Amino acid sequence: MVKVMGKANGSSLEGFILLGFSDWPGLEMILFGFVLIFYILTLFGNITIIVLSIADSRLHTPMYFFLGNLSFLDLCFTTSIVPQLLWNLWGPKKTISYHGCVAQLYIYMVLGSTECVLLCVMSYDRYVAVCRPLHYTIVMNLRLCLQLMTVSWCCGFLNSFVMCPQTMQLARCGYNKVDHFLCEMPALIAMACEDTTLVEAFAFVFGVILLLMPLSLILISYGMIAVAVLRIKSAAGRRKAFNTCSSHLTVVSLFYGTIIYMYLQPANSYSQDQGKFLTLFYTIVTPSINPLIYTLRNKDVKGAMKKLLGWEQGTRGVGR
Repeated sequence: MVKVMGKANGSSLEGFILLGFSDWPGLEMILFGFVLIFYILTLFGNITIIVLSIADSRLHTPMYFFLGNLSFLDLCFTTSIVPQLLWNLWGPKKTISYHGCVAQLYIYMVLGSTECVLLCVMSYDRYVAVCRPLHYTIVMNLRLCLQLMTVSWCCGFLNSFVMCPQTMQLARCGYNKVDHFLCEMPALIAMACEDTTLVEAFAFVFGVILLLMPLSLILISYGMIAVAVLRIKSAAGRRKAFNTCSSHLTVVSLFYGTIIYMYLQPANSYSQDQGKFLTLFYTIVTPSINPLIYTLRNKDVKGAMKKLLGWEQGTRGVGR
């Protein structure tokens, strides 16, 4: 087995071929335009959120601190994937170097795992804002916000540093064709020519820890928020509380829905074709619409944007 593994890994050092959507050559140019448009929207939307959260003092609150970090994650997450994808869709060559594949897998898993935990942190922030409004500034102080962000990043790095080496060290017996448009863990595991039970078990455990546990905490937070909202007597108060949480709840549903469906299933039941389009959705589409979701009903962000563009005319109280 050691001999086979050495041979497999040695051959893989030459690089991989990302098959991507090569089974549908007529679709590649359409996907190129689709991905390029959504990537531009992702860059514009998330950079705007980051700039506004830094430049406008009205957005110097825990909610926008976390939102700025979410935009930074989405920006880096998409950028780690899209340039290579566009290159492969445009030309006949679908190759990626071995080290490029390793780097993409590490970055992809760090940022994706960190975002899972960050969305949970953001739900706690919304819980405190709705259920303990008088203590919000005391509870969600700068020190706690930094600690929560540190925990989120540490979880991301831990998952990546444990799972990536195990995935890349699997024997592939000379196979170098990845049936995906990026170096993703399920696709790389599916290439292995040895027993992958242990790696799949580790992946499942980390999936439970980084997906189901944060999702459970999110559901608990929103359950308590729902109870608090129902106790509000005025319709205006209930509407305000709902608007405070609706954006985050929409983002959570889009992100966790696709991720859980993809990763919490055995590799032998994993459909590559279905997985490609689901991955395309949560890596390309979701990061581009997150800024839109957060700004549609958000007076603070709208006010900050008007101020930045010089459209605000003496309305200092906008969004408060």
